[in-house]
Amino acid sequence: MLSVTRLLNDERTPGDDLRYGERHPGGPKPKSVHYRPIVVWNITRTCNLHCAHCYASSKDEIYPGELDTTQAKGVLDDLAAFEIPVVLFSGGEPTMRPDLPELIEHATKLGSRTLISTNGTLLTKEMVARLSAAGLNRVGISLDGLEKTHDKFRGSKGAFKKTLQGIRNSIDAGMRVSMRVTMTKRNIHDLPALFDLAEAEGVPRLCVYHLAYAGRGEKLLPFDLEPEERRAAVEFIFRRTQESKANGSNLEVLTVDNHADGPLLSMWSRKHAPDRTAAIDALLARNGGNSAGRGIACIDNLGDVHPDQFWWTRNLGSVKERPFSEIWTDPDNEFLAQLRDRKPLLGEPCKSCKWLSVCNGNLRVRAESATGDPWGHDPACYLTPEETGAAVTPITEGVA
Repeated sequence: MLSVTRLLNDERTPGDDLRYGERHPGGPKPKSVHYRPIVVWNITRTCNLHCAHCYASSKDEIYPGELDTTQAKGVLDDLAAFEIPVVLFSGGEPTMRPDLPELIEHATKLGSRTLISTNGTLLTKEMVARLSAAGLNRVGISLDGLEKTHDKFRGSKGAFKKTLQGIRNSIDAGMRVSMRVTMTKRNIHDLPALFDLAEAEGVPRLCVYHLAYAGRGEKLLPFDLEPEERRAAVEFIFRRTQESKANGSNLEVLTVDNHADGPLLSMWSRKHAPDRTAAIDALLARNGGNSAGRGIACIDNLGDVHPDQFWWTRNLGSVKERPFSEIWTDPDNEFLAQLRDRKPLLGEPCKSCKWLSVCNGNLRVRAESATGDPWGHDPACYLTPEETGAAVTPITEGVA
């Protein structure tokens, strides 16, 4: 995740400890960036919607073999002992799992930070009250356009109204809500309106995702943004982040799953926010770019462990057979070792790109989906040859 708000507006935000090793006021004392991974746990694959870009290819059906409550609590015990900083319950649709409040309560008592990623349609006042009582105070809710666009994207008429009500119910209950949108040609026209909606509804955080070619998302490849469209959208996000601070809305804005956004922000700031360039460069260097297999991990609904939430074609082991902590620290796992020292394996243009230290080769699952090679080129990188080879101020550690 690229915290545009932190880098461009110099506003401390929750999550700075994970991204940059900085303590947010009132937050936990950070150890180091990516000391332990954030774990995205797809606790069920069952979902009440049929979203066009679902990386889990979820359907409204029962999936045999999912971990039961006792098994799930055992996993949470191991994650807490391993000092996992955040457990993100995802799906499918996590609120369709009856024991979700019980699992959240268990994780909370162990001292784990929890959040859920949901389509929001089932976040009734009663459901939100149960989740809040269990200890949940952060929720990510997907909204991929205004009503017509969103309902088509999600494969369900009326989904927009239910999701918007879920957002309102969560805010009313004191939840910190992140509104999430994935950009494609089908919905990019609604992006300005989604910023407006987030500010009007008092949503504190907006995360704009780039499309990952995984699950049903692979079928959307023809509808992914062209490089010039992607660049224009990201530069729009930069401007709206500045405007949100200027108008007092103070919307926290992040972009997700395209680490070319960091170099673009650095270059863009030289003209539009030159007083921030040095700090932006230092924070980008501290973060280090894509961290699949190091700073992010996934446990799927069957208990299989993956390098990130999109990479279900790469299986690292099963929590049904041994603890996550053992799988993640296995010195004999060749693919994990390669991911953690990937730079020598990357092909061109990544290998010789001067931004490699702050991008780390971008989203590898997207590269593998597009090229068949996990070390191939990520087609979502929109930087030009002149930009990847241009003489720029060297990136150095530390913030002045």
